[in-house]
Amino acid sequence: MRIRLKSDMITEVLLLSMLRAIVEVTGFIMIGQGLLYVVAGKSRQQNFVYQMFDIVTKPVIRLTRFITPRLIRDDHIPVAAFLLVAWLWIGLAIAKRYVCVSQGLDCPA
Repeated sequence: MRIRLKSDMITEVLLLSMLRAIVEVTGFIMIGQGLLYVVAGKSRQQNFVYQMFDIVTKPVIRLTRFITPRLIRDDHIPVAAFLLVAWLWIGLAIAKRYVCVSQGLDCPA
């Protein structure tokens, strides 16, 4: 049985927190892109901010297209990608809480 050092536990919490922050930022960017999609209309492809959001969200959308069946229409993939990011964010929160509680650490939310 291996005894875990406190620094190992803190590293796990730090990694989970960093992953959760990246997923959170990606989710907020997806929300911003969706709002620009509605507000900018057909000229959204010329909008600089929309193009920057597109660079960040394109890998997530491609991954979602890869893992979803072809039955899902391409128009619905961004919504599925956002739901995937939201569930990942919740899952990482649960994992972080589990590590904190199981190791007796006092972790912030």
